[in-house]
Amino acid sequence: MENYGLDMHCEMLLKAYRDSLPLYKQLQEEVLEIIRKEGGQIDISVASMESRIKEEKSFVGKLKRKGYKYAELEDITDILGVRVITFYNEEVDRIASLAEKLFDIDWQNSEDKRQKHEYHSFGYNSLHYICRLREPVNPELKNYRFELQIRTALQHVWSAIQHDIGYKTEIEIPVEYHRSLSRLAGLLELADNEFSRIRNGIAEYRHRINSLVQNGRLNEVPLDRESFATYLSRRPYDALNRKIAAITQAELQAESLIPYVKVLKNQGLKSLGDVELMLTENQQDAYQLALFQLGTTDIDILSETIGLQNLCIVHILKNGGGKPGLIQMFEELNGPSPYNETLASIVMEQAHRLKFMN
Repeated sequence: MENYGLDMHCEMLLKAYRDSLPLYKQLQEEVLEIIRKEGGQIDISVASMESRIKEEKSFVGKLKRKGYKYAELEDITDILGVRVITFYNEEVDRIASLAEKLFDIDWQNSEDKRQKHEYHSFGYNSLHYICRLREPVNPELKNYRFELQIRTALQHVWSAIQHDIGYKTEIEIPVEYHRSLSRLAGLLELADNEFSRIRNGIAEYRHRINSLVQNGRLNEVPLDRESFATYLSRRPYDALNRKIAAITQAELQAESLIPYVKVLKNQGLKSLGDVELMLTENQQDAYQLALFQLGTTDIDILSETIGLQNLCIVHILKNGGGKPGLIQMFEELNGPSPYNETLASIVMEQAHRLKFMN
């Protein structure tokens, strides 16, 4: 084995480190399994999770710098390091709360470096917990501590860049670089906060839309992809679809109706109330159109878009959109194609025979 020129005390710690590596490997596996298992049961956005056992040369370097501080190997808290990387600031706190439930935290040696991030300081900070397993599978692991680091993805990127460029706060660097790096750190911190703010804002919007839809206040809900998805959760077109499918005893095949948002908005519908009104006013005519389309066929599979598509057709024709309006609808749904004009002509021919067009 390599001779590092350590004193007797540090040699003792090095031997203990070598002897304990199998135990640290067990500790690493058990900690990762606990976090994956328990973290998977709650809705937390984890970008990634990584771990490392300090390599021998790195451990020796630590001993050379401050081996005198450690009476025994168990006093060294970062031989095993685990890092959990999240997408959002608030998830750092949620994972921290989970860690407090799963592990015994050495509060005296743990540190929330985020609290020390002053406006003039350089660098990016994260949450560092020193932990022990409460009831390890192997009782020998009871006294071994590990460092749990929790940070956002942007904090992680900053730390990696900082390490890559070799910047250390104790090294004097030209003022212009110091200022530039400080500005970048501030921008990343601002971005972290903005991502969280936007995410929370979208969540609040979803809750508000869902509440309005559930309470039937559809006129107060602007029509967009998010609100229409909430509206679709009520299955508003099921009755019409089943009635149409019964014409030929066809099976209904699931298909997304979200692409119809653009069609509906281009027809001048602005709220979910408008969408509901279109259904109420046109469902009988939409059924009559389907009856004309399918009555002499033996089609046995229909898309769940059939009801909404016929509602849109009826609405376009009733409001004077004519063939150009139908072509536009088919292009919005299917993309540009010469067949869209042919399809619009067929629909016009079918619809002209029906009562709502006369």
